[in-house]
Amino acid sequence: MRMRRLLTRALRLPSVRAIRGATTVPHDDPLAIRDAVIELLDRLREENGLSDDEVISAIFTMTSDLTSAFPAVTARAAGWSHVPLLCTSEVPVPGGMARCLRLLVHAERDWGQHPPRHVYLREATALRPDLAMDRVVARVAAMG
Repeated sequence: MRMRRLLTRALRLPSVRAIRGATTVPHDDPLAIRDAVIELLDRLREENGLSDDEVISAIFTMTSDLTSAFPAVTARAAGWSHVPLLCTSEVPVPGGMARCLRLLVHAERDWGQHPPRHVYLREATALRPDLAMDRVVARVAAMG
């Protein structure tokens, strides 16, 4: 498998990768869910330089306290009309993060030397503190 990845990168062939993302929604309201989805998609596109035609599929999950809207409806309106989308519920684990919307995107492109950048926003940054710290370090390094 490692040899295949090396060849794919060396020949600059497209490959499929998964990109994770998550955010929280302040309250269960269709507009609040829409705003959270748009913010998450915009950041995911920006962080990965991702165009809509590179997206193969996406799976949205929401915690059981979010029921007023389907995230896929917003994603379609935001440019993913050709992308197979699925919405499902998170496992209701006691003590889990409330009002959390998660996203798993499959994308095909030439990734080169740039691995997918996962995006965690709002209170969902607590789900992956390691990624938040990586971004802080990268920003400081970019400043000189």
